[in-house]
Amino acid sequence: MNDAPSVQNPTPGISPPADFATFMLNYQDMVFTCAARLLVDDAQAEDISQEVFLRAHEHFRMLAASPTAGGWLKTVTTRLCLNHLQRHRGRWRLFSELRQPGGESGGPDDAGVDFPAPDVFFSGMDAADRKDAVERALARLPDNQRVPLVLFHFEDLSYDDIAERLGISLAKVKSDIFRARAVMARVLSDLAGESNLI
Repeated sequence: MNDAPSVQNPTPGISPPADFATFMLNYQDMVFTCAARLLVDDAQAEDISQEVFLRAHEHFRMLAASPTAGGWLKTVTTRLCLNHLQRHRGRWRLFSELRQPGGESGGPDDAGVDFPAPDVFFSGMDAADRKDAVERALARLPDNQRVPLVLFHFEDLSYDDIAERLGISLAKVKSDIFRARAVMARVLSDLAGESNLI
C-alpha cells in the first residue's frame, strides 16, 4: 500500500532547489517536528523522517518545483506516524476505552472548551521556553489523547477527518481532545509554576 499522496505537476516559473540535499534542509525541521509531536519519541520521529525523505526522493522531480511540497511532506509524515501508532494501537486502545464512563457516546460536549489564554501559562517566558513547555506537556499525554489533539490543533484536521484516519467514532475524538485539553491545561500550569520558582 502506497501511503504517498499524489503530487501536483510542477508549476511553471518556480525554481527548484539545486539538489535533494537542499530540499531536505529546507523541510527537515518541519517533518521532524510533525513526527515528534505525534510520536513523542525522537528516535521514532527520526526514523519516520528518514522514511518520509526516502519517499520524497522518489518523487523529487515533481516535488522540487511544486508549491505544495510542504503539504505533501506533512501528509506523508502524518500517515506514516499514524500507521506506526496503529501497529501498537491494541495496547493503548485497551486502556483508553476500557474505563471510559458511558462508553464512546457518553463523551463531553467540548464546544466551549479550549486552551486558556497563553498569558496564563507563559508570562515571563521567552518563545523557546514556551515551545519547550508545550512539547513537554504534549509528551505527558497518552497516545489516544495526544494524537487527536496534535492532528486538530497543529495539523488543522477536522474532527471528522481525525475520526476517519484513526478509525474511531466522532464522539471518541471529541472526548479524547476534551480530556487532552484539560490535561494540557494542568501540566502547563504546573510547568509555569516551576518556571516562576526558578
